[in-house]
Amino acid sequence: MSDPHMVQGARVRKSDASMLRAARRAVFEASDWLTAEQVTRIACPDASGSSVRPDCWNAEGQIFSVRYGQQDYFPAYGLDSERQFRPVAALADVLRVFDSTKDGWHLAYWFASVNSYLGGKRPLDLLATEPGRVIVAAQEEARGVWHG
Repeated sequence: MSDPHMVQGARVRKSDASMLRAARRAVFEASDWLTAEQVTRIACPDASGSSVRPDCWNAEGQIFSVRYGQQDYFPAYGLDSERQFRPVAALADVLRVFDSTKDGWHLAYWFASVNSYLGGKRPLDLLATEPGRVIVAAQEEARGVWHG
């Protein structure tokens, strides 16, 4: 059994673990998150879903996931309803900007946080409608430019 006070291989204090749990809860409350099975079901309601593979999309850098409990979850804002719930095209661009500097949880925190480069809006709210602005905000974040 794993130590509940271990986070990515580092021991954390109880207060830090509590803050981490609260932050993860907040991310899940900020938007909808779907299991791979749920993504497949909405993307192919009348078909076998064999062409819908969120885990492959994740491996290819088209979307990201977070592990919560015993499941991997994908952000609903990362799926384009006009493209049969395939990944939003701009999401891959954002993921390339961050390369391997952010894991799934850090990406989720970034998307759920207000951003001054987006006029105080959250990247998750603008990804589908103003993807260029979200990509620029990601580039600024990756460059280490602080925003308030």
